[in-house]
Parts: sequence; structure tokens; C-alpha cells
Amino acid sequence: MPRPSNRTARKTSPDTERATQGGPSGARARRAAERRDAILAAALDEFSARGFAAARLDDVAKRASVAKGTIYLYFADKEALFQELVRAELSPVVGALIQASHADIPIRQFADRLIEVFAREVFETRRKDVIRLVLTEGARFPKLAEFYYREVISRVLVAIRSLMKRAVERGELKHDVLLKYPQLLPAPALVAIMWNGLFDRFEPLDVRALMRAHFNILFDDRSAT
Repeated sequence: MPRPSNRTARKTSPDTERATQGGPSGARARRAAERRDAILAAALDEFSARGFAAARLDDVAKRASVAKGTIYLYFADKEALFQELVRAELSPVVGALIQASHADIPIRQFADRLIEVFAREVFETRRKDVIRLVLTEGARFPKLAEFYYREVISRVLVAIRSLMKRAVERGELKHDVLLKYPQLLPAPALVAIMWNGLFDRFEPLDVRALMRAHFNILFDDRSAT
């Protein structure tokens, strides 16, 4: 599976990097892209600290060291800001998964790559905070849940079904449960994210071991360890 770009670990976005050319106009574009990145980073901090409902754009602006009006130059409202945060943080990971779904590799090899990509690119970064926000806030804000489903969930399910269909046809899977219920494949990832936010200080979770045990059971291995 190709390694997605880790936006949370970089100081500037690709838009910012592209804006470094072009003299004065390039400098203005670079500053604009940097402000946009700063607003998104501040939004993640504010949403994580207060939740979507309680977060205020005034506080996002303060964290980003910009005027509140500057936010509206980039985002129509708080909902649009949250949606772009989801898209910016998770699209690289989703794109990598979709690309991997087209590779003709054994299901166990794909699972091993999936474990490492999720652990490294989601669980060990701020991306897990974005997913946790959707899980905790989505019921109260259906439009956010719908957006997340459209941008992330539906695309991931298509990729998983494609992989599972090939695995069943090749005889790698003894059943078609994962084809019928592709939600089972990422289930431990969601459990790990919620556990991390609620109980990690009591009992830290080895996310790689959890996902490996889960896949061993799904793929009908003799051992779940």
C-alpha cells in the first residue's frame, strides 16, 4: 500500500509548497496558503478540545493568530471548515487504500500493509482525532456524518468489497462474510480510536496486535495471535 502523505507531520501543505514560485504573486499565494493551513490546524485543536458544537470561530481565529474575518476568506462557515479538515486529513489515507485495492496481492499481504498504514498514518497522528470527532459528533450533526460517509466511508467500502471479491474468487477466504459486511474489516481500527480517547490512560492498547488478531480470526486462521 503506498504511504499516504502525512499532513499532520508537515509544516505546509502542497498548496503552500506550490506557491513558493512566481515572485511577489507567489509570495502572496504562499502566505495565503500558510494562513489556510494555520486555520485548519487551529480548527483541529479547537474541535478536539471543545467538540464541534461548542467550538467558536473566534477561538479558532485566536489559535491561528488571524482575524475572525480571515477565516471567511477560506471557509463559508464552521461546517465548511470541519468538512475541509476531514478532507485534508483523511483523503491521503483513503486514496492510498483505494490504490491498494487495485493491486493484485494476497489478502494477508494487504492486511499487513493496512495494519501498518493505519497505525503509522492515523493512530499515531492527529488524524485519529478527526475520526473520533466524527464518531462523537456525527449523531448530533447529521450533515457532518453524511459528508464523512460520502468522502470517506463509502469510498473505503467500495475498495474493501473489491478486495474481498477477489479474495473469495481466489479461494483465499473460505466464506463471503467480509464481502457482505465489509464494515468488519476496519472495526478494530474504530475500537482502537475510541479506546485511546477513553481508556488508554488505564490500559494502553497495542493497536497493531489488536488488528492482527482480528484479521487472523476473520481470515479463519487456527490462531488469533
